This record gives sequence, structure tokens and C-alpha cells, in this order.
Amino acid sequence: MHFVIVSFTHKNTTLDIREKLAFSNDDQKLEFLKKASQDSNITEVMLTSTCNRIEIFASCTEIEDAVMTLLLHLHTHSLIPADELEVRAEVYEDRSAIHHFFSVVSSLDSMVVGETQIAGQTKDAYNLSLINGLCGDEITGAIRHAFSCAAEVRHVSDISSKPVSIASVAMKQLKKDAGDLDEMRALIIGAGEMSVHTARYLIKEGVSITIMNRTRAKAEDIAQEFDAQVIDFEELSAVLNEFDILVSATSATTPIISKRDINFNIKDRYWIDMAVPRDIEAFNSNAIKLYAVDDLKTIVDENLSIREDQAKASFSVIRKFTKEYYIWKQRQNIEPMIKELYVRAHQAAAVETARAVKSKYIPKEYEAQAQKLAEQALKRFMHAKMQRLREVSEAKESENLIASLKHILGLEKDETN
Repeated sequence: MHFVIVSFTHKNTTLDIREKLAFSNDDQKLEFLKKASQDSNITEVMLTSTCNRIEIFASCTEIEDAVMTLLLHLHTHSLIPADELEVRAEVYEDRSAIHHFFSVVSSLDSMVVGETQIAGQTKDAYNLSLINGLCGDEITGAIRHAFSCAAEVRHVSDISSKPVSIASVAMKQLKKDAGDLDEMRALIIGAGEMSVHTARYLIKEGVSITIMNRTRAKAEDIAQEFDAQVIDFEELSAVLNEFDILVSATSATTPIISKRDINFNIKDRYWIDMAVPRDIEAFNSNAIKLYAVDDLKTIVDENLSIREDQAKASFSVIRKFTKEYYIWKQRQNIEPMIKELYVRAHQAAAVETARAVKSKYIPKEYEAQAQKLAEQALKRFMHAKMQRLREVSEAKESENLIASLKHILGLEKDETN
């Protein structure tokens, strides 16, 4: 069994590409995952889709065939030519896939190194696949080790000592460009985690905020926490020009704000579009400063340089956990092997004892003692060998060694008769 990750991120794709690839809701994700899992070569699969990455993590029997299947389904979903997707995709196989996955969950591969959202997003992606029967023991084992790795990264470094996110980076850039935000008015569209982070920051800066969401009840929940106002989503085009700051982070599949609704005569406004696909139709204007996700790269690079030393220390943790994961994985294969060897040894002892009794070499009344003696002899002989067998899991060639041992020891067929 192999692991493969097909990855499109801020590192290898533009925002235009990512918003075409993006999955806006669980129904879209499930449709893709179910189609991918129909391929008998793909045994388990999960999908992570955020503003900065679209990644498919799969367990498969043949890597090349699995990659082509996943790319073809991504082509169907995004309408991006399959050959372009193949050129752009980063593909990670087996050990490099696990190393990359652990890095992602530990937030070392994020645009904002140390950001706090990716762990939750990965957990949501895993749960969606697990609940729908699209992943099992293989991905579950990787997930558990990935979160242990992320916890160790946090422990050995202060990379997450000051929690950051795309939202916090956006607010820092806003403060840098707009200066004093006190007494400004802001409209926040959306009711997700990024909207909550944004509201928390703006309130501290003395900004009067208004919340808007397609589901008004969700907007009211946030508004209650921040003593904010709520406006119905249907009023968006009528009110969007009334605010100094506009922040949008929805899961809409097409822009919710079009150029025709914008009054470009009102100056000194700041709009932040944190959605992928984008919520705001692109425009050029001196009146409104518009930030999209990828426009935050300068401040992100500053963040990366500040955390570079911590990141270096953290990658040693990633390497350690990758090695430990593979040792654990091989032990999962070896322990059933050892158990089967002991079962067969006991069966052999029982067969030979029965033959000895039948041939009258041993009196019937000593049969139990004779069998116990045979079992003890076999156990003593096998003990050291089984310990060495467990040590095989730490060898780089462990998979080949285990396959060879299964063949040599006859564990692929019944030899007890």
C-alpha cells in the first residue's frame, strides 16, 4: 500500500487557479471524493480545501494510476485542462507524502507559518471522509501521528506562541495602510472563523462593526459576542458603499459583490477579500484599496523570516516523527505476523503430541504435559528470533524484508497439516 498527495498551494499556483480548484462546501467535496474512491486502485482518500491549498491525500495500490485519476477528477471539477494540472501539481509519494502531511498539520507549509487554522481544517477534512466511509486505518494512523507531531512542534518551538492567521495578517496590513482605525465603520460578511478573528481585532481598534451573513442567525451569534449590528444579506448592494472597511470571507462560488454595485466616487476605503473563490469582482481604483489573499505576501514574508529559526528546529521534529511513523506502521504488520507464527507453533505441537500418543510413544495420560513441554521448547526457541523480527521495522528496507520473511516462513499458506 502506498500514500500519495496531490497538492496545489500558494507556492505553485496563482489565486486564479486556486479559486477554480476550490471546493466551497461539503457536498462538492463528497461528490469528488466518492468519484475518486470508485477507482479500485484508491483505497482511502481525503480532501483539504482552504484559501491557500487544495490537497488530496490518498492511500493507493499504484501511485501513478492514482495521480492520474485524481487529476482527471480535478479537471472535471475545475475545467482546468488536465495537462496544465499535471504540470502545476506537486506530487508527494510515500515517505515524502507523510513528511509533507506532518509539515502541513504542523503549520510549517502554510503561507503564514504558525497559523492556527490548518489543524482544524485538516481535522474537518478527515472527519468528512471518515464519517462517509472514504478513509480507514491507513489515513487514520497518519492523522494521529500528524497531530502528535504538531503538538511536539508547538512544544519545542515558540512558532505558535503568538497565534496568527490570514485574518490577523490582513488586519496588520490594514493597520499599516490605513493608520488609526478608531471610529471607522466596518462591514464583515460571513460568519466563519476568519470573520470572528477579524471582528475581534477591529473591536480592539475602536471600529464600529456590522455583521452580515446569508443565515442571519449565525450573524446574530457573532454580533451578540461583539455588541455589533446585523444587516440582512439581501441588503448588501444597498449598504456596501456606506462603510470605511469591508471584509468578506464567505463560501460563495461566485462573487457576491460586482463592480456595478460599487460607487467609486467615495474615497479612502479598504476592502479585504479573504475568500477563495473571491467574493469581490476584481477592479482597479484609487478610491478603494482592495486586498485579496495573495496580496498579503509581503507581510507574510516578514512573518516567515521572523520565524525562520523556529521553523528549522521544527523540521527536525517532522523528520523524527516521519521515521517513527514508519517504524510504527511496520510494527502493525509484524505483530500479526508474530502472533500467527506462535499460533502455528502451538498447532504443530498439538499435532505432533497427538501423533506420539496415537503411536503409543507417550501414554494418553501424559498428553497434556507432553504438549506443554513441546510448546515451551518452541517458545524458548522462537523468543530471540521474534525480538529480531520486531527490530526489522526500523530498517529502511523493512517492507521488502517483511514480504520475504512471509514467503520464507510460509505465512501465505497453511502449513499446519
